[in-house]
Amino acid sequence: MEDRSIRARKDRASFLLSAPMIVWTLLFVGATILYVIVLSFLKRDPDGYGVIMEFTLENYARVFNADYGRVFLRTLKLGLETTAISVLLGYPFGYLMGKCRPRWRMVLMLLVIVPFWTNALIRVYGWRILLMGNGPINTVLKALGIIEKPLKLLNTHGAVLLGMVYSLLPFMILPVYTAVEKMDWNMVDAGRDLGAHPAKVFLTVTLPMTAPGLMTGCVLVFIPSLALFFMSDLLGGPNDVLIGNIVNDQLLKSQDWPFAAALAVALLAVTWLIMTLHRRAGGKSTDMTLF
Repeated sequence: MEDRSIRARKDRASFLLSAPMIVWTLLFVGATILYVIVLSFLKRDPDGYGVIMEFTLENYARVFNADYGRVFLRTLKLGLETTAISVLLGYPFGYLMGKCRPRWRMVLMLLVIVPFWTNALIRVYGWRILLMGNGPINTVLKALGIIEKPLKLLNTHGAVLLGMVYSLLPFMILPVYTAVEKMDWNMVDAGRDLGAHPAKVFLTVTLPMTAPGLMTGCVLVFIPSLALFFMSDLLGGPNDVLIGNIVNDQLLKSQDWPFAAALAVALLAVTWLIMTLHRRAGGKSTDMTLF
């Protein structure tokens, strides 16, 4: 009975401590999402910039228009490309961080974290300067005699992909590093002692044990990549318009808030689906405290 009373007091104290965060989340996240959902079912006022309080599905009918569907597919494609390249670059780097000595681990950790000490827009503008026709990259290549005229590096799909990977790669490295650090290396040693090929040890022992970190990294890279529309604005061309660019234009230029809300809800639904699949695939067990 006494244990139950102590447990009840602890639960009450935990609830009171978490109550401010719960209220904050309900007010500034839940209420905001609810407002956007409600707004997506309203009509735009044709005579002004407001909305008409009438229920309609026209906004969602426009969302599934072929033109906007292509933009959605382009956004998803860019997210998958960003995630795939982040896996190829981030997994080896995170694995190396987890295995190396503490002194070198700190150096590698700083290499990952230091870019976050500057604003994301400043970092993207830095890439914009590097990729310009008269920027440092083209200047060096011309000076070395590798090229005769400047390469078109800016305002291309490759430039947008480069900016995405550069900005989101740490979100792949850190979960993988956490998973590698928590690995049971006795299992790896046992596989080697039994004469298994290093590739087989990696595929049957190392990869399954680090899979939760890898899955978390994929989610943490893919979901933000759907919303980083300023990458397309600064590094991309006319064929690199993302769904975030359309939402931004509908809000600030066309003033069509209901349609912008419908696009945002559709993007939110994709995000929710990805998170649901991640949880069902075992993502709950992954340590995400770094984020």
